[in-house]
Amino acid sequence: MFMSNKKKNARYIILGIVLLIAIMLGLTVKDVKEERKLNFFEKAIKDSGVLVVRIVYAPFGLVKDKIHEHNEKNEIYKKYRKIKDKVSKTDLYIAQIGELQDEITALKEQLKLDGTMSEYTYIHANVTSRNINSWYNTLTIDKGTKKGVRVGQAVVVNKGLIGKVIKTSNFTSTVKLLTTDELSNKISVKVKLKDKSVYGLLSSYDSKCGCYLIEGISDSDEISKDSEVVTTGLSESFPSGILIGNVKKVVMDEYDLTKVVQVKPSADINDLTVVSVLKREVK
Repeated sequence: MFMSNKKKNARYIILGIVLLIAIMLGLTVKDVKEERKLNFFEKAIKDSGVLVVRIVYAPFGLVKDKIHEHNEKNEIYKKYRKIKDKVSKTDLYIAQIGELQDEITALKEQLKLDGTMSEYTYIHANVTSRNINSWYNTLTIDKGTKKGVRVGQAVVVNKGLIGKVIKTSNFTSTVKLLTTDELSNKISVKVKLKDKSVYGLLSSYDSKCGCYLIEGISDSDEISKDSEVVTTGLSESFPSGILIGNVKKVVMDEYDLTKVVQVKPSADINDLTVVSVLKREVK
């Protein structure tokens, strides 16, 4: 009996809501047609209808807001986890670098070494001139012998090696770029693979494919695309470990005897405004 009365009351409430909404709509249509002011009774009915609609809608709006808030919290938590993972990895790398530095110091003391092939300081310089006729050959910088620049020193940007110093004065120097068509001396480089390094010689720059060419690599060596190519340090000009670019493609030479590796430069040769000269630290 109690449940039956409860159902009847619910029906009456729903019926009342429907009637209020119908009356409100009817009054709205009437207002549009007659364009007259509402009397007190009509205003009360209209306001009551709006209030009822708001009350009915309120729980749905609350649920919608809660869902939106929950989704935002999930997104924030995901970003937090990513940042935390990066911080953890950074701490790990810092610890590993510290261990490696300690090992290098210990080895140098044991072997009585004053310097290694990868130690150097930076001499920062601005590009002051670049001839359009020799755009890919040379450029001039505003640092010379007064700042410690010497012929043969490597020149880099933040993304990798671009060339070496070939002429100096007291206050300026000329840099020959790796993209030059007059590359007289081949550069000793290595391709870094997962479990080893493959050595070769950077011999020239191919303007058609926009890449350096590395020769002298055995046909048996499997070289993966995008592998890093760095200097070996086996010369007086270039310290070891300087990034040159990434493997773009591997082809056979014209005699089908050895592989020629095409390397996409890591540095943008067309956009050079500030460069750094590497001064090797050999005591």
